[in-house]
Amino acid sequence: MKIDINSDMGEGFGPYTIADDETLMTQISSANVACGYHAGDPLIMDRTVRLAKDNNVDLGAHVSFPDRMGFGRRKIDMATDELQAHILYQLGALHAFARRADHRITHMNPHGALGNLASADPVIAAAVAEATMDVDPEIAFLVLPGSALETAALERGGRVVRLFLADRGYLPNGQLAPRGQAGALVKDIDEVVARVLKVLNERKLICVTGEEIDMSVQSILVHSDTPGAVALATRLRSEIETSGGEIAPISTL
Repeated sequence: MKIDINSDMGEGFGPYTIADDETLMTQISSANVACGYHAGDPLIMDRTVRLAKDNNVDLGAHVSFPDRMGFGRRKIDMATDELQAHILYQLGALHAFARRADHRITHMNPHGALGNLASADPVIAAAVAEATMDVDPEIAFLVLPGSALETAALERGGRVVRLFLADRGYLPNGQLAPRGQAGALVKDIDEVVARVLKVLNERKLICVTGEEIDMSVQSILVHSDTPGAVALATRLRSEIETSGGEIAPISTL
């Protein structure tokens, strides 16, 4: 069983950092790098891309609405062509740093409000899929199983990698529970690990309502800004390998 462990990286600005990217990068297999819209700046992007390259970690684009003040968690209404232009802009910026580091973008994972909308709204999902594939049709999409983005990518001949967010609660329809809802954030490491192992071994998940839903995935996301993220990623890697699994980057799944 090959499983990817990925994390959102480069989510600082100027002298400010939000996570221990350097240590966390040693425990993951794929990185989703902020492209300057919800976090990140040119120097941070450059450093993070090089860090991924040095650790043999796959490089992904973590694109967002232009919402640095709100960390990309606020919806911004815009026309489809405008949204696609913003996605192209972010992919282009990351590609420039990747090319200089002799690395390449292997996947994309929309962040925050854009990610939630792309999972639920077919129009937004289509815009994200089309813009990304215009840049490079080989870029894989990290998607929630059964989401609108999964459908949009597959309909256009794209590659999808089904994702489970280790520390987030889910609704019965397979979407993420809103952050303000009880159970939306799972903070206990033991509980997070138990959930991940249940998903990997049984392909089942207990959602925030107590219902059990199907959850078949290939990639596990550990949020870098979650307290104890390094310890969590380290333990997850150990548990998966101990149970016979192989940690592998998205490009090799």
